[in-house]
Amino acid sequence: MKAVLVDKFGGSENLRIGEWPTPEPGENEILVSIAATALNRADILQREGRYPPPKGASPILGLEYSGRVAKVGAKVSRWEVGDEVCGLLAGGGYAEYVTVHENLAMSVPQGIDLVQAAAIPEVFLTAFQALDWLAGLNAGEKVLIHAGASGVGTAAIQIAREKGAEIFVTASAGKHDICKELGATHTIDYKTESFAKVIADITNGEGVNVIIDFISGPYFDANLASLALEGRMIMLAFLGSPKVESANLGPILRKRLTIIGSTLRARTQKYKVKLTRDLNEFAWAKFADGTLKPVIDSIYNWEEVAKAHDYMEANKNSGKVLLRVH
Repeated sequence: MKAVLVDKFGGSENLRIGEWPTPEPGENEILVSIAATALNRADILQREGRYPPPKGASPILGLEYSGRVAKVGAKVSRWEVGDEVCGLLAGGGYAEYVTVHENLAMSVPQGIDLVQAAAIPEVFLTAFQALDWLAGLNAGEKVLIHAGASGVGTAAIQIAREKGAEIFVTASAGKHDICKELGATHTIDYKTESFAKVIADITNGEGVNVIIDFISGPYFDANLASLALEGRMIMLAFLGSPKVESANLGPILRKRLTIIGSTLRARTQKYKVKLTRDLNEFAWAKFADGTLKPVIDSIYNWEEVAKAHDYMEANKNSGKVLLRVH
């Protein structure tokens, strides 16, 4: 099969389409002919040599896919050849074929195009894990979602809206409209405003109950200041820096805060299967009736993978960037 290969770690110029062995499904696996995959920040980090795949995972980039079942393992009972599926991967999405455990595949939601479905798995599973499983967001609570126009951000806004939360987001000014359309109550321009001050002003100093953060170091002190009594912060990435130059840790004790760090890629298969099932129960009917939707910024043919990486690295996207494979 053909796959996107990385000749050496570094810039996008090191990406090329080459030949790779076509995987064979195990007895509980399906072989999927990939229609599309999607870009994630993890792909860029892996390309640069800063985020190696988990042990046993494919070294090929790509953490999600949509496509059709091409072959089934001997013990597979959930799927048949030709079924349209999408799902999460630990790697291998930038290729013509990938093998997946049958319980990690999800049916493409009714009314969603097969290519568009590649925009669902990683961001909605990540956002659902953060807001529902880890933060336990409740109706009436206030949530701050950083990078609101990112893939995970746009999914998190929609999930928080469906949970009945009051939603604060940070994003550059040009991306505020899409955040509001998805359900954000308050938008903050991180380039010109202090989100901690805006939140303090709007909440009369009480703060927000939950923060979903991708920036970490540069925002840590302001995040602590912005959390309400018994607030919860879920840290999903270190896009700013993993290091904190200085911070007042007093609020952690004084406000009885909970800080949770989480990744999804290296979780166990059992964990991912349950998360997949829970998201399916929460979201699939909502996708079918249009309440939830994948937010897609752009679709590139996979021959343009380097151009797509450059686009995401320049922070130009609002929502997902997809690669069309077949």
